[in-house]
Amino acid sequence: MSATTIATPPAPFERKLLVGIAIVALLVSGIAPKDRLTWFLEVIWVIVAIPIIGLNWRRFPLTRLLCWLLVAHALVLIHGGAYTYAETPLGFWLRDSFAALGLDVQRNPWDRLGHLMQGFVPAILARELMLRCTPLRRGGWLFYLVLAACLSFSAFFELIEWWSALIYGADADAFLATQGDVWDTQWDMFLCLVGATVSLLLWSRLHDRQLGNRN
Repeated sequence: MSATTIATPPAPFERKLLVGIAIVALLVSGIAPKDRLTWFLEVIWVIVAIPIIGLNWRRFPLTRLLCWLLVAHALVLIHGGAYTYAETPLGFWLRDSFAALGLDVQRNPWDRLGHLMQGFVPAILARELMLRCTPLRRGGWLFYLVLAACLSFSAFFELIEWWSALIYGADADAFLATQGDVWDTQWDMFLCLVGATVSLLLWSRLHDRQLGNRN
């Protein structure tokens, strides 16, 4: 499959809409975040990704599915950065919703959602890059290597959290978002694995159609 040609990129208006949503959310979140350092550490991925995708779009447009997933992931990161993951309003709403269902959730679950998305969205990104830029074809090896890529990034992110704690000390507590859970790192990586697995099972056929199903 050519690295420059796909069957279903987003239409120009749709692409501008998605970019606009991400940029507006980013700008609004940066007006008065609860903790400026946490905001920056969380949204730096969005700040870097937008120009990289834009500058490479003519040469390497992305599928519609991946574009929507990337914006969804950006919004999760931006919301967490604006309020810190331990105090996100949507996280508290989720906690209360779980409580109404009889589930005892003691912490703000937005951090858990963030790490689930850390596998759910990058799985399709990794899948697209592997199918378009390498000789890999659909099948068990692709499935495995996508999961491995997501887990390796999750582990790298945990190292970033560690390094942030070493550099910034207590100022990085909001970024770490452990909320008193000694198993937080293990939960983060496990949820990334779950998110990546679910995403591959859920989206692979649609993704193949949008890629042109040539591999």
